[in-house]
Amino acid sequence: MNLKPLGDRVIVKPKAPEEVTKGGIILPDTAQEKPMEGEIVAVGKGKVADDGKLIVMELKTGDKVLYGKYSGSEIKIDEQEYLIMRESDVYAITG
Repeated sequence: MNLKPLGDRVIVKPKAPEEVTKGGIILPDTAQEKPMEGEIVAVGKGKVADDGKLIVMELKTGDKVLYGKYSGSEIKIDEQEYLIMRESDVYAITG
């Protein structure tokens, strides 16, 4: 992927939605929940503060993250879906 986010934005590859419930029920595409976790595939340089100093990004490529259900803008590159969002839209880094 040849895409570099600007500022304090990150590109996230969403985790595939669950196709089967824990009880074994197969879910059709229309009933699948939008995933709220994914992996960071690219990060920007960081946000520039009002005084001109660069605020370094806390996230890095490869981090597994949780984000808001409707966070980010969806894009499609080489048949793969990604989300572009601000670092502040990410709630947590998971193990």
